[in-house]
Amino acid sequence: MSDIILEMNHITKEFSGVKALDDVNLKVKRGEIHALCGENGAGKSTLMNVLSGVYTYGSYSGDIIYNGKACQFHSIKDSESKGIVIIHQELALSPYLSIAENIFIGNEVTSAKGVIDWTKTRQKAKEMLAKVGLENENINTPVNSLGVGKQQLIEIVKALAKKVDLLILDEPTAALNDEESKQLLEIMLQLKKQGITCIIISHKLSELSYVADSITVIRDGKTIETMNKETDEFTEDRIIKGMVGRELTNLYPARESNIGDVMVEVNNWNVYHPDDEHRQIIKNVSFQVRAGEIVGFAGLMGAGRTELAMSLFGKAYGQKITGEFKKKGEVLHLNNVREAIKNKIAYVSEDRKNFGLILIDDIKQNMTLAALREYFSKKGVVNKNEEIVTAKKFKKLINVKANSIEQTVGSLSGGNQQKVVLAKWMITEPDVLILDEPTRGIDVGAKYEIYCIINDLAKAGKAIIFISSEMPEIIGMCDRVYVLNEGKIAGELDKEDLSQEKIMKCIVTHNGKENN
Repeated sequence: MSDIILEMNHITKEFSGVKALDDVNLKVKRGEIHALCGENGAGKSTLMNVLSGVYTYGSYSGDIIYNGKACQFHSIKDSESKGIVIIHQELALSPYLSIAENIFIGNEVTSAKGVIDWTKTRQKAKEMLAKVGLENENINTPVNSLGVGKQQLIEIVKALAKKVDLLILDEPTAALNDEESKQLLEIMLQLKKQGITCIIISHKLSELSYVADSITVIRDGKTIETMNKETDEFTEDRIIKGMVGRELTNLYPARESNIGDVMVEVNNWNVYHPDDEHRQIIKNVSFQVRAGEIVGFAGLMGAGRTELAMSLFGKAYGQKITGEFKKKGEVLHLNNVREAIKNKIAYVSEDRKNFGLILIDDIKQNMTLAALREYFSKKGVVNKNEEIVTAKKFKKLINVKANSIEQTVGSLSGGNQQKVVLAKWMITEPDVLILDEPTRGIDVGAKYEIYCIINDLAKAGKAIIFISSEMPEIIGMCDRVYVLNEGKIAGELDKEDLSQEKIMKCIVTHNGKENN
């Protein structure tokens, strides 16, 4: 049998006359972990959708050779019958069904009469879960009660239940913390030992250099190069150069400090869980942010950073909220999101697809949505011309890569979607901008552009609260950092004192105090 399990030759795919893939070629060796990397919109997911039959034969040109035979996939079922299974970035689990039901959904274990055999279903589910370290999970548990990390592993189990030979993982660790990501990568290495070939798409370059045997770089819909771990340099700098076509000598743009007076002051802020009035999430948090200052909030998963941010934004999270919120010295009582927007407070959610955008609407409507009532309507009548002018202005200003402002937001790359979210809030002309994981799931080139936009906002005198799980990003972007741990401020660090070690020391020291 050939060492090559997959060849994709001269693949070209167009959307509305725009080439998403332009003569792309890919070779994957049997039993290897092959990484695809490139900027948002480079064509990585499109190529895998062609391979898995999401984009059916005839909608593209080129050839797919799998196990030495030409394949023409007209549906996902066709590719799965050959042992090719794709796990998309957006999990495809049914939230109210049990773990066992989700593992075999669409692939049910049935008796000779076509009736589901629940005894065998549960038995096989337990066997499959043991392969990814979830042998102690209750198979009758609804998946919506599990964390994202476990749900991602269940997606892998679901794929293994289909007798997979080639497993495609599209951004599998985008929503996972460091520990969950490491666990998933180790499982991929175990699957490799079992003879399963994997293709992984990821923006986390350190993960690719750790787990991949080969890396293919795609840029602007074209294959640029394939690097092999045994013969080529696998450093992050080398991968970035292939992705963006140049060396990024500095991942974080330089910024002139222009810090003014205190813009935001929060005193003794307390928040309780929205479903449990006895469970306190945020405990006596106090902090301040000056005009033109970028203040970071660092902490481990579950520290309460997002809960703090949402509770400040018009009490969008929690109950029994107490404390004082001042802007420019004036106490504000923000009882809902509308009041927060009216008082020039903006919040960019960590989950842009659920809370930041309306994916089926166009760029124009998404950009002007938050400002519609205050800026684009008079006596309930929307000024469409003003909407168009403003949307075009901001599309150009922050370099949203799209055919026009009428393009559907759901068709944009992750980086361009994030730019639309930022534009939506920039149009409201906020004084305070809360950014929650503003670069999650986007590539290094798009990140740099987002950083430049954030720096420009700070230069314009905005007070910026910057939440990120990536410590290098916190260190590279922030003037000052508050470390949050278990809903409390564990420490405050100035720019010159910032390091990953000192952030972790704050957390460890605080844990020690809490346990004494």
